[in-house]
Amino acid sequence: MLKKAAALSVVAGMLAITGFAQEDHPSGIPHLDHVFLIMMENHGYEQVIGNPNEPYLNSLIASGKVNLAANYFAVGHPSLTNYLEIVGGSNFGIRSDNAPDWGSTSCTPNIASKIVNADDGDGNAPVPVDTGTVCPISGTGTDAATPAVDTWNEVAGPFVALADIDGVKSVPAAPTVGKTIADQLDDAGKNWRSYQESLPLGSIYGVNYSNGTATNLTDFTTLAPLTSANVVQLYAVKHNPFAYFASIQEGTDRDSSLANVVGFDGQRGLYADLKSGDVPEFSFIVPNQCDDQHGRGNGDAFCAFDYGQNNSGYTYGTQVGLNPGLIQQGDTTIERLVKAIHASPAWEKGRSAIAIVWDENDYSGSTTLLTGLYPSQNQNRVVLTVDTNYGTHGAQSGTYYNSYSLLKSMEAGFGLRCLNHTCDSTVKVMTDLFVGGSDGGHNGN
Repeated sequence: MLKKAAALSVVAGMLAITGFAQEDHPSGIPHLDHVFLIMMENHGYEQVIGNPNEPYLNSLIASGKVNLAANYFAVGHPSLTNYLEIVGGSNFGIRSDNAPDWGSTSCTPNIASKIVNADDGDGNAPVPVDTGTVCPISGTGTDAATPAVDTWNEVAGPFVALADIDGVKSVPAAPTVGKTIADQLDDAGKNWRSYQESLPLGSIYGVNYSNGTATNLTDFTTLAPLTSANVVQLYAVKHNPFAYFASIQEGTDRDSSLANVVGFDGQRGLYADLKSGDVPEFSFIVPNQCDDQHGRGNGDAFCAFDYGQNNSGYTYGTQVGLNPGLIQQGDTTIERLVKAIHASPAWEKGRSAIAIVWDENDYSGSTTLLTGLYPSQNQNRVVLTVDTNYGTHGAQSGTYYNSYSLLKSMEAGFGLRCLNHTCDSTVKVMTDLFVGGSDGGHNGN
C-alpha cells in the first residue's frame, strides 16, 4: 500500500506540473458494479444496422431490449488507436497497429518523444514518424493530433483519404498521462480483466498473435512443412491495448499485470468466471479475429475478409460486398456472450451494464475527396449498444458521442476521475444510454 501511495503521489505531482485536468469526477450515471465491454471490428453503422446476417443484435435493438447510440463515432484509425482511446482516453502518440517493443527500457515513449508511431506508407507524414515497434507506454507527455481527414497514414487500396470521426471534427494533440482505466480501477481497489479469445497456453509475454496453439514465438523447425504463414492469427495483441503499457508488461503490481489477461475458456477464463459469478468490476471482452468480424486472409469462408475490402468494384461503406459468413459469425459470437452474461449470477447482483461497440469503420475512406464532405456511410460512425439490468430500455440517442464518451461514462459509473481526453469539455457522459430513463434499481445499492 505504501508503494502504491507513493506512486500516486508522484503521478499527482506530474499532473500538477503539466496541467492535466484530472481532478474532475464525471457524473450522470448511477454507481455500476460491473461493466462488460464487448469489442467488435471494422464495420460501420450502416453495415451493421438492418443487416440480415446480423439478426441477433438487430433483434435486440428492434425489440427495445438495448439502448442504441445512433450518432456514435470512433475517433481515428487503425484498430489499436481506437482500443487505446476507449481504455485510456488518448492515442498515446500511436496511430498504427504495430506490435509492442516488449520490455524495452532503452526506447522513449511516444508521448515523451512526440514522435508518432505510424505506418506512413506514402512517405509524406507532416510530423516526425516512427514506423517500428511501439515503445512501452509510460510517464507523461503529449499525444498525437487526430486530423479530420487523413491523407498519409493507414490510407490503402483505392483510398486517397480517410475520415477520422465524421470527416469534419478533429482532435488536437494534448497533454497526456500514460495510464488507462485499468490503472484507475487498481488505484481504487477495483478489479479488471482483459478477456482475449484464442490466447496460447502459458505466458503471453512477447506474444503478438496466436491461433490458440502456435504464436509468433513458435519454433517451426519441428513442424515442417508448416510455417508461420499457416497460422491463422486469431488473437492479436493490437486488440489487447493493456499489453502496450510498461507497468503491465513489467508486472510490478500483481493486481494489474499480464496476469489480468486471460482467455475465454479454462478454469480462469471468461465463461468459467461468468458461471461462478466471480467477475471483476470491468470485463474487457475481445473475440478472436474470426469472431469479431475482422476476418483473416487465411481463414475459412466464415472468416474471410469482406469481398469489397479491396479494390474490387464494390460499394464502400454499405452492405454490398460484405462477407455474409463473417457478419453472421460475429453476430453468433455476440449472442453467445450476451446470453452467458445474462445467465451469470453477477448479472443479478447490483447494477451491471453490457456495452457492445465496433472499434472503427474500416470503410471510412474516399477515392476522390480530400475535404470533410463525406457521405454518412464513409464516416467513422459505428454501432454502440448498451444493455443494463436496471432502468428503462429502447432509447435511441442522436446525441454526438465518441470513444472518449464511452470511457468517460464508465469512469462515471465506477466513481473514477476523468482521464486524458475524457476531461475535454466537449466529451459528454452517455446518461441517456446508461440510464435510459428512471433508475429501476434492480438490486442496486
